[in-house]
Amino acid sequence: MIERDRPDTRAWVLHPDLVSEDRRHAADYALDEAVSLAHALPGLTVIGSSIVKLAKPVPATLFGSGKVQELADHFEANEVELVLIDGPLTPKQQRNLEKKWGVKILDRTGLILEIFSDRARTREGVLQVEMAALAYQRTRLVRAWTHLERQRGGLGFVGGPGETQIEADRRAIDEQLTRLRRQLEKVVKTRELHRAARARVPFPIVALVGYTNAGKSTLFNYVTGAEVLAKDMLFATLDPTMRRLRLPDNGPEVILSDTVGFISDLPTQLVAAFRATLEEVLEADLILHVRDISHPESREQKADVEDILGDLGVPEGIPVIEVWNKIDRLEPEMRDVVVRQAAIDGCHPISAVTGEGLDVLLQAVETGLGEGRSTDVITVAYDDGRRRAWLFDQGVVVSETGGEDGHVITVRWSPRQAAKFFSL
Repeated sequence: MIERDRPDTRAWVLHPDLVSEDRRHAADYALDEAVSLAHALPGLTVIGSSIVKLAKPVPATLFGSGKVQELADHFEANEVELVLIDGPLTPKQQRNLEKKWGVKILDRTGLILEIFSDRARTREGVLQVEMAALAYQRTRLVRAWTHLERQRGGLGFVGGPGETQIEADRRAIDEQLTRLRRQLEKVVKTRELHRAARARVPFPIVALVGYTNAGKSTLFNYVTGAEVLAKDMLFATLDPTMRRLRLPDNGPEVILSDTVGFISDLPTQLVAAFRATLEEVLEADLILHVRDISHPESREQKADVEDILGDLGVPEGIPVIEVWNKIDRLEPEMRDVVVRQAAIDGCHPISAVTGEGLDVLLQAVETGLGEGRSTDVITVAYDDGRRRAWLFDQGVVVSETGGEDGHVITVRWSPRQAAKFFSL
């Protein structure tokens, strides 16, 4: 972990540009994002950044020997203490580069783990990050005690020769992971109770999703009056936040959920670190996909978000409203073009800073919630009072009559409510 009491740690960001790979994001913008990630971590001073083109990665050092030496000289001349490599490193590559460069190295996974560790506030978030960090660390154990070829078992006269230091470290990590899992299970059960209590309140859930730094928290704060941390910074929001909100003109009440921002190439170890937030998305009645329309790679970011939503298994039928945020950052001519295109595409141009376009957006939310509901006729057995009571608690019952096999109930509900009912 980076020492928090060293605010002057001099860092350099490297983006390996694999020429052979067909990447969604241009190298320049990928480097800019990596630098923004570095700025999101306290205690670092980013003194420079660069792109290194690679024909193919070298198994031992990622970069070729000539480039490794060139970078070693450069880092020494600039008194670099930490190098952030925007991509995955194998344990072997990291170990070799640290030895050749004489600096500490973090790859993309390590950097995002550091940020998550610094930002997590809820008990579940902290536990998930600790588990992800331990799982990551477990793959990077090296022989740190070269003078101890093996730990001795007792005096060495009885039993086997003992175990290697690495095996002992892995066992210690596995034991800690087991303890964390047990703690997490207790926290998850508590959250499930809270969710069950919330499910009894018939308020639709509207989830804000989008690429990190798209302006979700600013939008959340503007419409709810909350004070969620909203900064021009990647991963400013990590833990899920929910607020009740009454839609304009005495409209219905909804629960608005702010979520962690998505990011391209999210390390697999980190997906569980904000699973609580993602579960709120899976239970949503409507999704607001917030885009930073002023960003040069807004389309690519949209594709990343859609990929992650698909991987999560968001149920079909949940309405999605695309929100084009930050139109206040556009030049007047480009702004007019964006507004016209949004009208053609059925999207909503807004400024979460000035509030422009939010009235129309909230009206669309009310309309979308209505369109996302279907009317169905179901039969509930006479002795199944629990499920019948749940329907009435949810306020979805339109009419009810008696039938041969049970209560014949006409309901108007959302896909989330239908899925929940059939799982009861």
